[in-house]
Amino acid sequence: MKKMQNTDQKRNVAILGSTGSIGCQALDVIRQHNDLYEAYILTANNSADKLIQQAREFLPEAVVIANEAHYEEVKEALSDLPIKVYAGSDSLCDVVTDSNVDIVLGSMVGFAGLRPTVSAIKAGKYIALANKETLVVAGELIKQLAYDHHVPILPVDSEHSAIFQCLEPGNPVEKILLTASGGPFRKYNPEQIATVTKDQALAHPTWNMGAKITIDSATLMNKGFEVIEAKWLFDVSPEQIQVVVHPQSVIHSMVQFEDGAVKAQLGMPDMRLPIQYAFSYPRRLKSDFERLDFFQLKDLTFERPDADRFRCLALAYEALRQGGNMPCIVNAANEVVNLAFRQDLIGFTDIARVIEQTMRKATFTRERSIDVYLATDAEARRIAEELIAK
Repeated sequence: MKKMQNTDQKRNVAILGSTGSIGCQALDVIRQHNDLYEAYILTANNSADKLIQQAREFLPEAVVIANEAHYEEVKEALSDLPIKVYAGSDSLCDVVTDSNVDIVLGSMVGFAGLRPTVSAIKAGKYIALANKETLVVAGELIKQLAYDHHVPILPVDSEHSAIFQCLEPGNPVEKILLTASGGPFRKYNPEQIATVTKDQALAHPTWNMGAKITIDSATLMNKGFEVIEAKWLFDVSPEQIQVVVHPQSVIHSMVQFEDGAVKAQLGMPDMRLPIQYAFSYPRRLKSDFERLDFFQLKDLTFERPDADRFRCLALAYEALRQGGNMPCIVNAANEVVNLAFRQDLIGFTDIARVIEQTMRKATFTRERSIDVYLATDAEARRIAEELIAK
């Protein structure tokens, strides 16, 4: 893998989704290492107030507000500063190609992160990837583009960063053990799961994440997406990826080698560590992050996930095995039902039901191109919305 040069020269970072959970934590990493990194471009979808606040602190070269309705607000608020202000989804694709950008952190949520990531890869940028949907939707295409343009993709998800840190060049992987917290309902029976509320689902027991990802964690769809992501990041088959429920979230994931040895990466549940490592690889930088105290650990427990109670995990595996545009169909349907659940339009168990029905109704193809994925996304969203409306 191509590595960032070991240099004391500052690296300019474009953060796609700077106002979200990952983006805000990335800015904290930059605060701690402002001699090494500069927040060069910041972007947001709707969070104009937070984007303005960040821009006034970090003084980036440019900001992008994807929702054009907020453009005048952001432009006026930053008019006294030498910061370029852009709006619209096309601008997200344009700014990452700036010749001064060294690292692109893809931390946007959902399908919207795909096109800007493709633009960054084609521009030869170093990719720190937190937007798992990019590889879920278009993993085969993204891997080919990264190969063609000699672009490294460093994982930012805590689990995939852990796997990456455990790999040994030249030693084939027998199995990836992908840990999951299990979410807030891992002990619920089917009757209890059928009655869970939005507020219950948003109360994650371990991680502080955005609303969409928190709901995905509660359904285990987030873990299903991570299975798909792991397949493309580490070139393994679905059968080589085993999900292990580990409620304490201390072991972030493990790798089992052909001789049976298992390596694990442990640490406190703090996303700043994998973000910082993706920025600094292969170096490790000093940090003030909380340290793991083994003498305070009471138990480390492990369970099998229940794919019957949490059907979304099984659907993700099914989509991965089927291949083609099926993961794109699942992602689109999931984005629709996730939002519908948060809007109290459907129940918790309806999430998997609508996704599965969309998988059966949407047009399947093995063609791979941005146009195919855009068309697939649009069709699957329409089908899912119609199923919800019935």
